[in-house]
Amino acid sequence: MLQMIADVMAATGTFGIFLLMLAENIFPPIPSEAIMPVAGFAAAQGQLDPLAVFLAGTAGAVLGNAAWYELARAVGQERIERLADRFGRYVGVIGEDVREAADVLRRWGTWAVFLCRFLPGPRTLISVPAGIVRMNRWIFYIATIVGTAGWTAFLMAAGWWLEGQWEAINHWMEPLAIAVVSAVVLIYAWHLWRTRHRWRRGSTRDAGGSAP
Repeated sequence: MLQMIADVMAATGTFGIFLLMLAENIFPPIPSEAIMPVAGFAAAQGQLDPLAVFLAGTAGAVLGNAAWYELARAVGQERIERLADRFGRYVGVIGEDVREAADVLRRWGTWAVFLCRFLPGPRTLISVPAGIVRMNRWIFYIATIVGTAGWTAFLMAAGWWLEGQWEAINHWMEPLAIAVVSAVVLIYAWHLWRTRHRWRRGSTRDAGGSAP
């Protein structure tokens, strides 16, 4: 994984970092925890400009989150709940989950968006309920930019600091990455099964309640 990221950056420079971070926040194929340390290492080696690396990583992540926020804002909570109740069991989200996420955003607002930028998974997902509740755009984007910039800088600094130990890190990062991906797949499969079970239970309850 790390070598593939390094190859992309070698071929495309900071634009590749932008694209990788954009993809990570639209449909996470590769985590930022792998992208930005490699970018920081490349900057420490003098292969890339540090400021350009930071700006590209931050811009890609912010744009990816903006896409989810604006889409959710345009569609609206009611329609998203209907879609989740109809098709969400196939991806692990039902209408009840949408309502709970919206309630969290109404309760915690800015802090929820900011803090989630430092957490794998919620880092992207929080943009959807933020859009659903039509969170103020200025607040959303300021919290997103500040939180994303902080996380991007931290990961980049980690890669820079570990420059001299990169070979050792690369030796155990690959098996660790495989273990993490496997764990995520298993957790997602369990979550999907649990969501389908909840959906069936809710459908049965609704059918019973509507019976004459």
